[in-house]
Amino acid sequence: MSNENFIVREPLLDPKQGVVGYELTWQEVRGDDAQPNGEDLHGLLTFVADQLSSEQGHWLLGNKLLFLEVSPALLNSEAIKRMPAASTVLTLKHSDLADPDTSAAVTALRAQGYGISLRDAELAGAVLSSALPTDISHLEVRFSAGDFAAQARRYAALKKSSLRMVGRPVSSWQDYDACAMLGLDAFVGKLHLTPRPGKRATGLNPAQQIIVQIMNMVARNDNLQKIEEMFKRDPGLSYELLRFINSAAFGLKAEVQSLRGALALLGYEALFQWLSLLLATASSSGYSPVLMETAIIRGRFSELLGQKYLPRGESESLFVAGIFSLLDRLLGVSMEEVLANIKLSDQVAEALLTRAGPYGQYVALAEACELNSPLLGPLAGALKISPMEVNLAHLSALAWAQKLRVKTA
Repeated sequence: MSNENFIVREPLLDPKQGVVGYELTWQEVRGDDAQPNGEDLHGLLTFVADQLSSEQGHWLLGNKLLFLEVSPALLNSEAIKRMPAASTVLTLKHSDLADPDTSAAVTALRAQGYGISLRDAELAGAVLSSALPTDISHLEVRFSAGDFAAQARRYAALKKSSLRMVGRPVSSWQDYDACAMLGLDAFVGKLHLTPRPGKRATGLNPAQQIIVQIMNMVARNDNLQKIEEMFKRDPGLSYELLRFINSAAFGLKAEVQSLRGALALLGYEALFQWLSLLLATASSSGYSPVLMETAIIRGRFSELLGQKYLPRGESESLFVAGIFSLLDRLLGVSMEEVLANIKLSDQVAEALLTRAGPYGQYVALAEACELNSPLLGPLAGALKISPMEVNLAHLSALAWAQKLRVKTA
């Protein structure tokens, strides 16, 4: 795989705001619009396939789809064959299908179960199902807020077919609602960083208030007996702690049945990290689930980026900084109010407010991979982290977020 490309992630939402998959694209280390050549792209696809499959060959993204833009030359490559067919959608341009060899390769891939998404069909005037190849599973449509009635007529015939329509760009929740009304199946845009408007909870709900109290006790290194008493006030929280400590991730030979035992096994740093995750996922209503999933991925991504470069133990602080970087949007309060409620180190607070300090650049780097920011290369360069290391951390964080046993909707 070329050392000159960063993986950039964008989630795809369904009409219920759930994350149905991710689109992965590539950015050159220079930060320009240059695309990787065929050899580099083959290496990138092979890398993605290897990192998102377990040693037993299981797909680490669960039921999520992965959309990947490919060139016609790659359709018969070994890299494609390493991707699980049912979880992979390959994106081609409408003009690519004019070539008979490409069309034949598409037919073969569809027979094996791969999805094929078509881009720029509207620009070519092929928006009616009768004008589209029969081997297409997804069609990318360009949403425009100005001609709703015309789009409704245009997509009526498509809705009767088996094609799944993917809308882009969907830049606001108002556009999202319009796309849902049009019958589109998935949406690509920057909604993963935007709170859902309407009736939203503002501030901490009762469950979050208890979590914050415990976090502050942990930050002060209060004794475990006092912390245990706080857990006993909330049976649901106690249950979550015992479920977490007895999960397969810990691999314990005997089940832990006491709160005291669970707290002792976790220790203060890991307990604070787990509570941070729980706080971000304890909002009862008024936010988009994709926002929470993005916060979880960003937290883990930031932590993994810093593990090699920061002293041992500080990566837990990076996790907190990453996941809390979206807490203001999740809670509907300012970041200053978040920091007023929760006792955090000065370094974490600095990262949250200005992306400065020892942790700020790591959070900014994780953030840049969500935005396809031109700062991606300079941020990685300043931290002396190679594109390969960034990509490893990115895909690992993506897989880790899928296996978490926390509510994300």
